[in-house]
Amino acid sequence: MLYTRKGDNGTSGLLGTKERFPKESPVYDALGTLDELNSLLGICRAYSSREKEEIDMAKEIRNVQECLFIIQAELAGASKSILEAHIEELEGTIGKIEKLIENPHAFVIPGTTKLSALFDYARSVSRRTERRVLEAHTIRQVSSSTRVYLNRLSSLLYVLARYAATVAGAKELSPSY
Repeated sequence: MLYTRKGDNGTSGLLGTKERFPKESPVYDALGTLDELNSLLGICRAYSSREKEEIDMAKEIRNVQECLFIIQAELAGASKSILEAHIEELEGTIGKIEKLIENPHAFVIPGTTKLSALFDYARSVSRRTERRVLEAHTIRQVSSSTRVYLNRLSSLLYVLARYAATVAGAKELSPSY
């Protein structure tokens, strides 16, 4: 059975405690936003080219998705957390991609390609996710490495958006103000 009826009264439980928390708690907001980001990244991964590019975008996204599950588990009370190696891998990937794109030195109008637009959307959701996790951190502590990872994630998604446009040979536009 996929339902327990335990949450019908508007509460839910977390790992490591028998206590029930209101579903509008910042912890559940953070968990839900992590889930939303992971689902959106699944769409990005599905649209990512499996061709031989210098960066395997689908593989990089899959790595992030695995880390998001670790973060969800940590926030829910499991004894898991992001490792320094996860952060180093993320930073290394950002560095590799930065060498392959032209840094726009200005804001970019999202929507140059379908994939770059999806990555820009995922970037904005990742920033909201970071804010929600930080808000939940006041109730359920998360490690400093998790907070650092979430801070770096929007940078990865930014460079993936630029890389997707570059691979497609599309010129990105900046706002004219």
